[in-house]
Amino acid sequence: MLVSNSFNSTMATICVKKRDGKDEVFDVEKINKVLKWATDGLSGVSMTDIEINAKLSVQNGITTKQIHDLLIESAVNLISVTSPNYQYVASRLVNYQLRKDIWGGKYPPQLLDFLKKGTAKELYDTDLLARYSQDEIHKINEFLDHDRDFLLTYAGIRQLKDKYLINDRVSKQIFETPQFAYVLIAMSGFINYPKDKRLAYVKKAYNMFSKGKVSLPTPMIAGMRTRLKSFASCCLIDVDDTKESLTASATAISLATANRYGIGFNIGRVRPAGASIRNGEVVHTGVVPFLKIFEASVKAWQQNSIRGGSATCTIPWWHAEIEDVVVLKNNAGTDDNRVRKLDYTVAMSKLIYDRFIKDATVTLFNPHEVKELYAAFGHDNFDELYLACEANTKLKYRKVITARSLMSLIVKERVETGRIYLLNIDHVNTHSAWKDDVKMSNLCMEISQPLIPIQDFNDPHGEIGVCILSALNLLEIKNEDELEKACDMAVRFLDEVIDIQSYFNKAAENFATKRRSLGVGITNLAGLLAKNGLKYSSPEAPNFVDGWMEKIQYYLLQASCQLAAEKGRCAKYDRTKYSDGIFPMDTYKKKVDSFVTRKLEMDWDGLRAKIKEHGLRHSTLTATMPCESSSLTHSSTNGCEPVRSLMVHKTFKSGKIPVIVPGLDRWGDQYELAYDMQDNIGLINVNAAIQKWLDMNMSTNFYYNYAHYANGTLPDSKVIKEIMYAYSVGLHALYYNNTDDGDKDQQLKVPEASCAGGACAI
Repeated sequence: MLVSNSFNSTMATICVKKRDGKDEVFDVEKINKVLKWATDGLSGVSMTDIEINAKLSVQNGITTKQIHDLLIESAVNLISVTSPNYQYVASRLVNYQLRKDIWGGKYPPQLLDFLKKGTAKELYDTDLLARYSQDEIHKINEFLDHDRDFLLTYAGIRQLKDKYLINDRVSKQIFETPQFAYVLIAMSGFINYPKDKRLAYVKKAYNMFSKGKVSLPTPMIAGMRTRLKSFASCCLIDVDDTKESLTASATAISLATANRYGIGFNIGRVRPAGASIRNGEVVHTGVVPFLKIFEASVKAWQQNSIRGGSATCTIPWWHAEIEDVVVLKNNAGTDDNRVRKLDYTVAMSKLIYDRFIKDATVTLFNPHEVKELYAAFGHDNFDELYLACEANTKLKYRKVITARSLMSLIVKERVETGRIYLLNIDHVNTHSAWKDDVKMSNLCMEISQPLIPIQDFNDPHGEIGVCILSALNLLEIKNEDELEKACDMAVRFLDEVIDIQSYFNKAAENFATKRRSLGVGITNLAGLLAKNGLKYSSPEAPNFVDGWMEKIQYYLLQASCQLAAEKGRCAKYDRTKYSDGIFPMDTYKKKVDSFVTRKLEMDWDGLRAKIKEHGLRHSTLTATMPCESSSLTHSSTNGCEPVRSLMVHKTFKSGKIPVIVPGLDRWGDQYELAYDMQDNIGLINVNAAIQKWLDMNMSTNFYYNYAHYANGTLPDSKVIKEIMYAYSVGLHALYYNNTDDGDKDQQLKVPEASCAGGACAI
């Protein structure tokens, strides 16, 4: 008998309370039966160890749910690098409980009955029942495979259960199981598709989502199928230096946050404190007071109780208040002179790097005084105009500092807070799909889009960027045929999302529907490298990754071109470089060729001819995001990131979740751990091979282990050298600067209000 024999003498007198509220005499064999089922076929797990670790103390009145929760907790606590299969035991136990609670037993209801019941409770979009016939729903039910729930690890089912499955956020009651969620998401996405194609694409999407081949962002997983039609991950807002634009932008930030968007905004145009307004009639209050307004606008909202609001602010390196802005996150100072709940991006360019190398000075300006310089920032004529501004003695605001003091300040704050990001704005403009001017990035640095500041919240002429994202799980996509199908499905699904979602204002709708900008990224790269015996530092790794990225970009463009032939090119296609026959592969930094030496494999001439004929349905197609949140659902490694440990504990608001790397028992010894890397050069080279093919950005993180440096001190020179190397090989954006705190268990706290908490982390 599994449960301790101490129960034998009293077992007949102990009653437990079942889910329906009825009392029943405790039967230890029911526990044995559940644990036998939960451990069946899994190596390295023990029913006895689970029972002993649970420390069951069965007393009169204990509920069967309490007993089951103890068994789950026991299995979770046994998850380790040496016993990874307990993650599947725990997952099975959670799934067992979900099915009892939601289905009322072992067997699922029919999809039609389930959907009717959920719609009556106002959980689901009424269009699902109205637009799909009963016959179609029955056919969908036939390919619904609830056994796929058991492909999920404990981390996966917990992430779905806590964050994505529809539930009452107050009572914590959950209303659906994973496969119902996935199939209803697929149905929502293709609800407007032609009926002769619709079910085929619903099935393709369901298979891709439920098997973890294509990963969707938090707003789509949580929102599609519900009555709330806001599925974009983030938005980008460019702020003009007028009272109308500043106040309208604050409103846009507030309402976008309330509608689940993560926020990126640009304050590069805003005058510094003390600047003249109307020939001195008014003195400008500067950037910081408005940052406080924007911070409050973001933090006032909870996004459907899934996550808090979050925002990243972009500012040019030569802005008059740059020195004040980059210190706003640090712990020094007071609340009056700090704005700690925002993150900050410094837009960099070649000139600051050149001046740093030469140990020369740089000049900071009021952007309102040098509007032509601001317009040129990120373009070939910037350096010439900058020199002219430096020579212009009539300018009212000029501050001269050394390039090295500015760079040292930026690096100091980047290392100490981990959250001062860098955006190489000249690369963003030269190596992207956009003809129009780009000045900023989004919350997590993977998106850069051309924008028009709004002068009124309902400004019909403004453009607010919208992020429509997904990611391809490279470890789960088995061959090139599957990759082509995944790219086609992802492009078609996201294209539908643009048209079925609602927008919080006209400027966001303008951008999304006329430019149709998509960002399809990749995830589980560390797992793929490990499976193939490669490390980030391997000389072969950039060529290997380049091969994957060539195919991905090719098949995404092919899908968009086919959609353009079917439905028409996007309205602003002529504002993309694609319309001139210029692809990302034509504009990348050629220094990449020193470590990417493979030859092209795809029929690019044929594809160029098709695109010349039909155009593209989308202005952009590729961006590589962090995937911090959604990666948990299928236990993939985050985006393009190396893993910190073979097992980590990620701490969310809902609790601590143990996560095991994929393939631990087969290729676990091939993983290169982030803090074991002696430098970031290998990681930079791999990411440069990815950036070569992207028509937007990627989120690149750096890792530093203090133990690698003399006296445990990370030299600024080391950090600056790698920042400049990243620039030299064409990386657009540098995201987190991670430093090892010596915690070998890697207790990773994922802030619910950060991008890593899911804002656009997909």
